[in-house]
Amino acid sequence: MAIIDVTIPDIGDFDEVAVIELLVKTGDKVRAEQSLITVESDKASMEIPSSHAGVVKEMQVKLGDKVKQGSIVLKLETADSAAVSTPPSVAPAAAPAVTTASAPVIAVPAVAVAAPVTSSPAVAGAAHMVAPVTAHAVAVVAAPAHQPANALSGDLPHASPSVRKFARELGVPLNEVKGSGPKGRISQEDIQSFSRAVMTGETRTQAQAAKAPAGDGAGLGLIPWPKVDFAKFGPIERKELGRIQKISGANLLRNAVMIPAVTNHDDADITELEAFRVLTNQENEKAAKAGINASVKVTMLAFLIKACVNALQKFPQFNSSLDGDALVYKNYWHIGFAADTPNGLMVPVLKDADKKGILQISAEMGELAKKAREGKLSPAEMSGATFTISSLGGIGGRYFTPIINAPEVAILGVCKSQMEPKWNGKEFEPRLMLPLSLTWDHRVIDGAAAARFNAHLGHILADFRRILL
Repeated sequence: MAIIDVTIPDIGDFDEVAVIELLVKTGDKVRAEQSLITVESDKASMEIPSSHAGVVKEMQVKLGDKVKQGSIVLKLETADSAAVSTPPSVAPAAAPAVTTASAPVIAVPAVAVAAPVTSSPAVAGAAHMVAPVTAHAVAVVAAPAHQPANALSGDLPHASPSVRKFARELGVPLNEVKGSGPKGRISQEDIQSFSRAVMTGETRTQAQAAKAPAGDGAGLGLIPWPKVDFAKFGPIERKELGRIQKISGANLLRNAVMIPAVTNHDDADITELEAFRVLTNQENEKAAKAGINASVKVTMLAFLIKACVNALQKFPQFNSSLDGDALVYKNYWHIGFAADTPNGLMVPVLKDADKKGILQISAEMGELAKKAREGKLSPAEMSGATFTISSLGGIGGRYFTPIINAPEVAILGVCKSQMEPKWNGKEFEPRLMLPLSLTWDHRVIDGAAAARFNAHLGHILADFRRILL
């Protein structure tokens, strides 16, 4: 028997991170790689795993403690007296499943997105006002377990099996890591550098911008922001901005100022679609009670995501990004949506929405929203959105102008649907109308294309059978 210290590994270039969750206690038996605590930086939460199997003899940290690389998490009694205290690798909280590299992923900052468009207020309505944590990790890239390293496809990153395993543990997408070795070979140090970039933020410029004041306008040649002693007019109460608000503010200001944005407003008739959604949920509940399958609650947002994917495929410029004087067309369709959490608005990203049905989309949205509320979203689960939907459906309103999430070129705003009288050629009849607000980057998209996008989206929502055509 031996007593070893389990310590915090190298998880980024920052002074300290906070312990936000204790996953074990004194006396617990733990396995190697079992998560012990959860720590949180300004950009992501991470679970710290155990380097060995054994019994927890003494906890060295408590909730709220600040820790850094080398800090002792706990003392562990192991059966192997010759155990080597190798620093454990860090696994992102609720790390996503391993995927292949057949479809390279471009990480983009995710910003505020959607709530369901029904009357249910389950998801945040003020999604367009707050930008979420930005992170780079998108998908874990690995070779199939049965395939030797020297048989890898030329499309896969050049890395050894041990480096690939290390990348999987950290949740790092190898196809986004620049190798420093011969012929671009990726080393463990390259993986660590990429992980540090995720934990500390995208760029030094963004980090500085996030710490900057709300903006005095000096950089834009504007007059200074007014400084007012509000207390002389009456009682006041001062509260610091939340962590997510501080991070998102600079992104929102940049996007609002730098993008020449225009918004088209339209309405979609979802009368039949809403009736089908209600019927589907009723049938799912009956099937669940009969023990046929688990009940999945279908939201209008799931249909909207699927309809948007169809529109993005028909109008690919809406699924692109500006890169200097070039336009990057993405051949993958990742849609983000907003989830209201105790820590602020978080934005999970539904990956490969084009390959999933309505039931699968609804189930995955529920799982991602739950992780967001529990603070368990990994960087990979908040990255890679190609199109954003921002919804006020759970609250109300008619139309609004959402801010585009750079480097995306468009964003769809949705308000609460309501019954309206519509003329059918003979008489007025009640129809359930869904307000749509499409904001687009005029450098990439013109008014005619935006009008066609909205019209196509409206046709799909009015008769969802058109999505099969």
